[in-house]
Amino acid sequence: MKRVRKAVFPVAGLGTRFLPATKSIPKEMLTVVDRPVIQYVVDEAREAGIEHFIFVTGRNKAVIEDHFDIQFELNDTLHQRGKADQLARLREFQPEPGQTSFTRQQAPLGLGHAVWCARELVGDEPFALLLPDMITLPGRGCLKDMVELYNETGGGSIIAVEECDPSETHKYGIVGKGADVHHGFHITGMVEKPKAGTAPSNLYINGRYILQPEIFDILQTQERGAGNEIQLTDAMLKLEKQQPFYGYHYRGNTFDCGSPEGFVEANIAFALAHPNMRKGVLSMLERLIANLEPETAAAE
Repeated sequence: MKRVRKAVFPVAGLGTRFLPATKSIPKEMLTVVDRPVIQYVVDEAREAGIEHFIFVTGRNKAVIEDHFDIQFELNDTLHQRGKADQLARLREFQPEPGQTSFTRQQAPLGLGHAVWCARELVGDEPFALLLPDMITLPGRGCLKDMVELYNETGGGSIIAVEECDPSETHKYGIVGKGADVHHGFHITGMVEKPKAGTAPSNLYINGRYILQPEIFDILQTQERGAGNEIQLTDAMLKLEKQQPFYGYHYRGNTFDCGSPEGFVEANIAFALAHPNMRKGVLSMLERLIANLEPETAAAE
């Protein structure tokens, strides 16, 4: 069994739900409190032992590559001004030379196509896939537990899931839950956005995967599915027939920064979790809510 050393980050999306903010700034570089969204996801991967970070990018995404590079002028200025703490923070997230790779998804053909674009960089190894819209509060990350489950099961593929309200299963990719295995379970099936009343469970796929390289051969000939895009779920359904799939039920706090509402929620939650900001943010929220109450009452 090969260990999981590489992670793929599909960051080629246009971020149209955030226009005009994302006209010239990638949505992955929008900040949640004090760092870009993509930084939280990379930090989660690093915590899980990932050594090689593969970014599938598109046009106007060069700033992501710059973010993970050294900015000599900035470092020198911080050094000259005695800003040791700030310089140390920058060095904390700086990947080592050779740990990052970038490849282009030249057409918006879906998540499955984005994953396939990383095939030459991944090679014949299992790999993690992290959707950059989904971030978790600081603490033990989802991927770390997934890697541990992978090591315990001795291979196969793993999908992280969370619970949703049963009335909302039609919004997500849903898995069927089988027998428990270590701190995970066998996946008995997958369905993308099932019709109301047909979902096998209320466990939805939360954007964290560990996949075997055989997925690339399937994606190579995968026909377009929903939205006229190459769907990763369709390819995983085929891979599931060849090798075991396991689920990991993540019970942490995940925030979907792919929507404006989720992005605002993430900023509030992360600010409240920040030891130096919690008191001030709580006071601010209380003041804002108090100021809104008269208008809300009048509207009702």
